[in-house]
Amino acid sequence: MQNLLKILLRYSNFLVFIALEVAAFILIGLNNPYPRSSVLSTANDAIAWQHKQMSEISGYFSLRSQNEILAEENAALRNQISAMDSAQNHESIHYLPAKAVQMTTDHLHNYITINRGSNDGIQRGQGVRNSDGVVGIVQTVGMNYSIVLPVINTYTNLSCRFLKNDYIGTLQWDGKDIRYALLTDVASHMVVNTGDTIITSGLSPVFPEGIPVGIVENSVLKDGDSYHTIRVRLSTNFKRLKYVEIVQNGHQQELEELTNGMD
Repeated sequence: MQNLLKILLRYSNFLVFIALEVAAFILIGLNNPYPRSSVLSTANDAIAWQHKQMSEISGYFSLRSQNEILAEENAALRNQISAMDSAQNHESIHYLPAKAVQMTTDHLHNYITINRGSNDGIQRGQGVRNSDGVVGIVQTVGMNYSIVLPVINTYTNLSCRFLKNDYIGTLQWDGKDIRYALLTDVASHMVVNTGDTIITSGLSPVFPEGIPVGIVENSVLKDGDSYHTIRVRLSTNFKRLKYVEIVQNGHQQELEELTNGMD
């Protein structure tokens, strides 16, 4: 206590000066309209900034929720369209929304972990897409999570066709740039143009026909080549991938059993 009194006595003049300055500031603010409005304006600005920050934080979490709702609505709408197509084409396609919870993009054998598993009816070999186009194929299934081999995995092969004339080719990633993949098995007599649209072929039960795959970036055909070397810009931006849909074909198991029986 004595030490505290000594400190107060030592700095008494300075403390009195500070007290007088605060009192003067308050009196000026109360009696002079301009300083008072300036003080109030500064306070209001501070409060407004705080509200803005809180609003942005709240909006961020709200946006996440809205994105999830939008993904579910997209899947529901796609299911309605698929139901109408099924009545005409005797198909049985259902889309289940999911979220990518883990992903790599810098390896030759990239993978994506999604928050759906066997408890949700997920099976190995089912296709995965998003609102932009093809994503990959389910490889490993757990109870609540599954591993997807994306198009940007050198083990993944995808049967595709040109939208303009239905010509078939095979898409495979070369392990270089995740924005592009190579379309192979396109014979030299085929006319390939920059901007040609590539879609899924529908020749396997993994994906129905017509899902966007990408756009031809360029094509090289050297003298003596039997096939084009075609570079395709992928529809899916894997750097921004978050929400996906699993393609569940009700006839997939039957079709695969029939195909395996031919081997």
